[in-house]
Amino acid sequence: MEAIDEPVQLVERVAALDIGKAGLMACIRVPNDRATGRRRQEVREYATTTGALLRLADRLRELAVTRVAMEATSDYWKPVFYLLEAEGFECWLLNATHVKNVPGRPKTDKLDAVWLAKVVERGMCAPSFVPPKPIRRLRDLTRYRRCLIRDRTREKQRLEKLLEDAQIKLSVVASDMFGVSGRAILAALIAGQRDPQVLAELARGRLRSKISQLREALTGHLDNHHALLCAKMLDRVDAMTADIAEVSTAIEATIAPYEAQVTQLDEITGIGVTCAQELIAELGVDMAVFPTAAHLASWARFAPRANQSAGKNKPATTGKGNPWLASTLGEITAVLARSDTFLGERYRRLSRRRGKLRAIVATGNSILTIVWHLLNDPNAHYHDLGADFHDTRYHQRHQHNLITQLERLTGQKVTLTTGDQPAAA
Repeated sequence: MEAIDEPVQLVERVAALDIGKAGLMACIRVPNDRATGRRRQEVREYATTTGALLRLADRLRELAVTRVAMEATSDYWKPVFYLLEAEGFECWLLNATHVKNVPGRPKTDKLDAVWLAKVVERGMCAPSFVPPKPIRRLRDLTRYRRCLIRDRTREKQRLEKLLEDAQIKLSVVASDMFGVSGRAILAALIAGQRDPQVLAELARGRLRSKISQLREALTGHLDNHHALLCAKMLDRVDAMTADIAEVSTAIEATIAPYEAQVTQLDEITGIGVTCAQELIAELGVDMAVFPTAAHLASWARFAPRANQSAGKNKPATTGKGNPWLASTLGEITAVLARSDTFLGERYRRLSRRRGKLRAIVATGNSILTIVWHLLNDPNAHYHDLGADFHDTRYHQRHQHNLITQLERLTGQKVTLTTGDQPAAA
């Protein structure tokens, strides 16, 4: 039996908020001045307007509350959290799964607030990661840029399907339908030009070697109806491209204080400046909030959860994590999968044995580990181990694997000999 001597962590003055869109229920628990060892509890409803929240802050200050906790309910927690944080309170954002009410009890806003206050005052929960204000602003910009890029991609796909409806196969011949040649051809189609020979001559650069194929691809039945829709879609694509450039300029200005960290992350193969900006926006630059790299991977849900019962470890998913961070890591992994690097070879080795999804999670775990070490040490630099790292370090294992594969293919026993003698079968 393992004996653990832990101190009792009791927060004397705590408040818990059950937040909704229009209002919140606040439960304040403080020591009872009249009875030693007893607690005094106050439950009151407040609106979520600025004036009501300021009155709540005054009441919390009057009762000398030291910690304010709230559940992460949609985006409704943000204005409450930010205002109370600006008023000087220690605010905790809690995962609703971690502080779920005991089954069998009635569920009301008042009882939820009381339960949350009791959980927090006894130290039975831990706060979620909320980055500081500069990182939050950077996060808003990078997330909006990603949304704009996704919307632009959808609009391009709509345009491609519209051309397919008109039997125009431009995307089959041109690798980039929205390049210089593609835009010139699309502009001519919108202007009323329908002759495939004239349209094909608008090709530039390497696409001119496919003039005959272009003539075939541009022979269709595009009419004024298709031209109108095509013009509107191109206008939206151009407008979003301009918006993306403007947001990117704002990101560069906002991330200027963290230029050294961006340069550090940019050294990793597969992480460009854009992905480095997104990683800093989602993780911040202060790795003190994550004691180890494993804590960071676990928080991002890029590590398997423990699921043990009756002494047996059972399969478990990683769970739902930060979708914006997962998208960035997925893009980085897609680039690494085609690279001749240690991480690229790690992905390929794992995908052969465990499948692509598990390989993406494992490679993302390795990326986060590297990112943690770089951000934790300003003087650290990334050094790639090389694609042949496992083969050179584990030569005996690699040799055994090759012999096993050869035996499986030939159905014969293979014996490896030294010197100039060939392997005997």
